[in-house]
Amino acid sequence: MVEDFADDPFEDDDAPVARRRSGVRVRFRGLPATKWGRIFAGFVLLGCLGVGAAVYLMAKSYLLHDDRFVIPSSSSIEFAGNSHVTRAQLLGIFGGDVERNIFTVSLDQRRMELERLPWVAHATVMRLLPNRMRVSIVERTPVAFVRQGSRIGLVDASGVLLNMPVDAKTNEHYSFPVVMGISAEEPLSTRTARMKIFERFTSELDGSGEKISQELSEVDLTNPEDVQALIPDHSTEILVHFGEDNFLERYRRLKEHLPEWRSVYPKLSSVDMRYERQVVLQMPPGAAGGQAAPANDADVMETAPAHADETAAKASAKPAAKPAAKAQHVVAKHPATMKPVAKVPAKKSAPKAKTHVAATKHQPAAAKPSASTTQSHPTQVVHP
Repeated sequence: MVEDFADDPFEDDDAPVARRRSGVRVRFRGLPATKWGRIFAGFVLLGCLGVGAAVYLMAKSYLLHDDRFVIPSSSSIEFAGNSHVTRAQLLGIFGGDVERNIFTVSLDQRRMELERLPWVAHATVMRLLPNRMRVSIVERTPVAFVRQGSRIGLVDASGVLLNMPVDAKTNEHYSFPVVMGISAEEPLSTRTARMKIFERFTSELDGSGEKISQELSEVDLTNPEDVQALIPDHSTEILVHFGEDNFLERYRRLKEHLPEWRSVYPKLSSVDMRYERQVVLQMPPGAAGGQAAPANDADVMETAPAHADETAAKASAKPAAKPAAKAQHVVAKHPATMKPVAKVPAKKSAPKAKTHVAATKHQPAAAKPSASTTQSHPTQVVHP
């Protein structure tokens, strides 16, 4: 672009600047100066555009109709990264593309169809000219078993339910706990939130490198504020209430005192670790525990300071509360300086009451009551 300042005979040097600028004219170089030259240039431009359009249409027709760009068979579709999803499942999505032109296959549509498969987290679909396709699969990673009706399936960290792989090229042997509280009827957002709790629970247990989560048999996430887990103990399992935090600390406290609790209550079935200064030990219905107690009587264990032996002795002589309707309760608090004292109602036919203790390593075990007594109700122990 050239600025041509034409001389104006009527303009003097003293004229205002705005007035002088009115004489500025713009001229483009390369354009014909004559009218016929400009018409000729327009025809040339139109001709070039027509030739370009013709070349594009010819190339498009060639690519869409030439036999060299037709996918000849399913063997021309390559899959990579699939170990749980079978090739047959993947070909079910690409089955209609065989003997079809490769440029007519929508890559985005095929990718979305692949990612609808439960096991597929991400997928990439590419064309390999002239007539091949390559599909890369990133599968989901299961983290736990889950009951799906009458069957056992898998679930990943996002709460996506996965069927057990069948006829897939995998030799994996899973060693996961069974997660309760995850259902297909619930929205994915709910399942995702609960699996985040599961991930935090297992990560904290395994944070010391001991792989404690592998010892868990079952984890119940139904109540987000009380994570419950079944932990194998010899030939039985114990249901443990871990609450919503301090999982590793509570697990270690459980392991420390469990042998002592077992020695006193051989049929111990449940331990509630949610309290800071006490635990609750639960026996199954009809279990007699390590000691026999009078039937239908509430066996209450209270604690007193270690220096108050006289007060404790007086408390042990008092009659207990009225018989419980369905269960017996044993109460004991945690401080090591406290000494459990039992309260058992005195009966003429029964021997004098003895102390009933759920002992920890800091507390002496009490003598067992008379073997002649029986117990017909579950026993619950609140114990340090």
